[in-house]
Amino acid sequence: MIRILLTGCDGQVGWELQRALQPLGAVVALDRAACDLASPERLRSVVRHHAPDLIVNSAAYTAVDRAESEVELAMAVNGAAPAILGEEAATLGAGVVHYSTDYVFDGTKTEPYDEADATGPVSAYGRSKLAGEEALRQSGAAHLILRTSWVYAARGRNFLRTMLRLMREREELSVVSDQVGAPTSARLIASTTATVLARAGRSRDGIQAALRERGGTYHLAAGGATSWFGFAEFIRDHSVDPARRLRTLRPIATAQYPTPARRPANSRLCTDRLRRAWSVHLPDWTDDVRLCLTEQPDGVRLAEPSRA
Repeated sequence: MIRILLTGCDGQVGWELQRALQPLGAVVALDRAACDLASPERLRSVVRHHAPDLIVNSAAYTAVDRAESEVELAMAVNGAAPAILGEEAATLGAGVVHYSTDYVFDGTKTEPYDEADATGPVSAYGRSKLAGEEALRQSGAAHLILRTSWVYAARGRNFLRTMLRLMREREELSVVSDQVGAPTSARLIASTTATVLARAGRSRDGIQAALRERGGTYHLAAGGATSWFGFAEFIRDHSVDPARRLRTLRPIATAQYPTPARRPANSRLCTDRLRRAWSVHLPDWTDDVRLCLTEQPDGVRLAEPSRA
């Protein structure tokens, strides 16, 4: 069995990857305390100690607004650490899977972004993630960069869980309606990663060869698209919560909800390349949201489908 080193196992995607990667090999799952990406020498030491056949890097600095005032930390974790992982992987002959984001684009395109489109991040977070992509490409390691969007999960801090909480706390709620993208579950990201890796091979040499031949950058996002307001509407309309206080859900423009970091107005990602190269089918975003709503605590449950 191959040895897989998973970073960020306590994050949303990392938590799902622990389960999804188990059939592929022996997984060493490390949280931030055991593998701090902001500490370069410690990071090198961890990789050399475990000598993996494959590194799956799901750790990241994800505080988009705070990154505007913590530029150095965001760049250390998102930009410099992937370079180190790539350099160490190249020395070991290991492959690397790394996750990136729609925030590497400026959001001005009217159609979904594909992998060949020019990047142009408009936030410190986006610039740090783009720096990590470029550093990994230059490292010489066989790699797979998976860009995703609007990540949520049944656990952790994310838009879905925030909406469920605010719908309990407030009678009125305003949500941005002029930013569009595809909500993508951590479960879908993890399961798709595992599917691709299973098709790459079950040995170090097999993974190396597959990632050299078909690796590179791919977009991984759920099908379809909506706005943040549309996402919130779907959560409201497809969940039942006895403690809900919300009466009014109101759409607003981005200009009415200023934040320290700018967001792309268009976060739609074209996933055709992933489908063609790896024969992966990605479901509509609504399918995974329904599934996630069945896993919520505190009395929240999926609403019964309308019979009208």
